[in-house]
Amino acid sequence: MKNKLKKIFSSRNLGDLIFEKLTLLFAVSVFLLVLLMGYEMYLGSKLSIDKFGWSFLVNSTWDPVQEIYGALPIIYGTIVSSLLALIIALPLSIGVAIYLAEVAPPWLEKPLSFLVELLAGIPSVIYGLWGIFVLVPWIRTDVEPYLSDKLGFLPFFRGAPYGFGLLAAVLILSIMVLPIISSISRDVLKSVPRSQREAALALGATRWQSTMIVLRDARSGILGATMLGLGRAIGETMAVTMVIGNRALISPSLFDPSYTMASVIANEFTEATSEMYLSALIQLALVLFVITIIINAFARLLVWRMNRRWKTT
Repeated sequence: MKNKLKKIFSSRNLGDLIFEKLTLLFAVSVFLLVLLMGYEMYLGSKLSIDKFGWSFLVNSTWDPVQEIYGALPIIYGTIVSSLLALIIALPLSIGVAIYLAEVAPPWLEKPLSFLVELLAGIPSVIYGLWGIFVLVPWIRTDVEPYLSDKLGFLPFFRGAPYGFGLLAAVLILSIMVLPIISSISRDVLKSVPRSQREAALALGATRWQSTMIVLRDARSGILGATMLGLGRAIGETMAVTMVIGNRALISPSLFDPSYTMASVIANEFTEATSEMYLSALIQLALVLFVITIIINAFARLLVWRMNRRWKTT
């Protein structure tokens, strides 16, 4: 036995062995923590799952008084607000990242990068207060009347200009997502070897063409940054709750109020006086949990496929 232990310790340093097993324990504990969270939410929502089943996802009635719970309008509000915010923020974020990484002089890059990262660190409740007192009045008096007048023939821009609604949530989410995508994309662009740029310029490429080559090399990282921004938008709570209008409604109009899964949980959890009400909210949290995991897994799959394709070319 002693000889066996001596053989093990002689072949590998004891400190390295302890470090390896300890880090393995940390990695496994994170995975187990995710499973435990999902299991606890499943237990908490079992009452609602047994009563509503899959109809919880397709029913459009959310009525705590009658104890009828359907999450379809809430899922709709979550997905639409997040995707529209991403559509607005993505081109702006990539433009900011390209300027900071490829165009800006060093004396300007550092303060601008600091300001971008500072935006990412502002608490969401501050964004919410800014949305209530600045963004919503501007939308109500200027943006929505203009859109209704010019594009009112489309169903997306019809309705009364309340200010509070899906449009306000989309705009505030796009502002919150922009610094996350731009700061990560900037770091990804700067990590591309300088030799790539120099080789493109040496072959006669313009500054714009060399930037496109750098973007091609950094596309997997930019995609990962985009998915991180989408995850932030889907899970955002306070700022959205304060401006979205908080009404379970499926409407094509961006002027109408809406609801997201995070805002429903934040708004109504303290008001859940019955076991079924509480179970339905926990089931909603479980749906949000699953959607978040699916998005991150899908993002990881895309990054893996793009890296693999890049290596084979």
